[in-house]
Amino acid sequence: MGRVVLVTGASRHLGGTLARRLAELPDVDRVVGVDVVPPSHDLGLADFVRADIRNPVIGHVLSSSEIDTVVHMGVIATPRQAGGRTVMKEINVIGTMQLLAACQKSSTMRKLVVKSSTSVYGSGPRDPAMFSEGMDPRDAPRSGWAKDNVEVEGYVRGFSRRRPDVTVTTLRLANIVGPRLTTAMTDYFSLPVVPTVLGHDARLQFVHEDDSIDAIIRATVDDVPGTFNVSGDGVLMLSQAIRRAGRATLPIAAPFMPAVGGMMRRMGVADFSSEQVRYLTWGRVVDTARMRSTLGFEPEYSTLEAFDDFVAARGLNSMLPPERAAAIEATVVDLLGRGGERSA
Repeated sequence: MGRVVLVTGASRHLGGTLARRLAELPDVDRVVGVDVVPPSHDLGLADFVRADIRNPVIGHVLSSSEIDTVVHMGVIATPRQAGGRTVMKEINVIGTMQLLAACQKSSTMRKLVVKSSTSVYGSGPRDPAMFSEGMDPRDAPRSGWAKDNVEVEGYVRGFSRRRPDVTVTTLRLANIVGPRLTTAMTDYFSLPVVPTVLGHDARLQFVHEDDSIDAIIRATVDDVPGTFNVSGDGVLMLSQAIRRAGRATLPIAAPFMPAVGGMMRRMGVADFSSEQVRYLTWGRVVDTARMRSTLGFEPEYSTLEAFDDFVAARGLNSMLPPERAAAIEATVVDLLGRGGERSA
């Protein structure tokens, strides 16, 4: 008998793509996608159930469908996606708690796969050259999506101790980019003039959206417990990424960078948190040896190739005319000087 899989966050791009791909596999009997709103995209052979993982009704979905595998894709990355930071926190943390409580009570539950993020390592000046899965952060995340992921992983570890019969796999994905995905990071590199932290050139890693789905499928189909970093090969410096995107840069002194992030949020051009500003200051690189040796996964795209595919799809690799870049830069500086408020 094949697997019966429940995928959370099925109405978003990655969750919906995963549900559709899993439903096509011969050793998967049924896929049930759940989310609070119906998907705008086709789920293929997968079924959709409108359900909120913050509500105990999710337990009924697990029992009525005899779910044996849960893939948790429901951690939201930005407040704009959720409708505010409070709602985002409820979905990410309270939703995960309710989902794991339902999984703990399920008699059919055999596997849990959790999509997490390398953001759990934080970003800071004392970071090692590479983070491996057994390392603790030197500068732990203090807010936003990164802190939510830390809390989610803590609840997952608790669930694993209470249900040792369930195979638990956690994938810490680097920043995901690709031709069809929109994130805070892709919005940042799509800005006509990109603010950077003066005197810093962060080391970045990316994973292609197709590779992220393939890695989650591998973890779902194969019984490989543990925590794994997932990223494309290589490292891209922030300055190199901006040049490859054909963008102009606007160096900002570090004390003013949080204000720039807040200004971009208020203007609706990018959804940036303080943790993302720290990432663009100090960067982060992870070791992916366990991904290859234990998970048995090899990404098709390197960090550079994943980023270039995103750039090509967005049509970003053409430099702005110098006069246009100068005009935008002057506008940003003026807005920053007035606290991000537009003039009447």
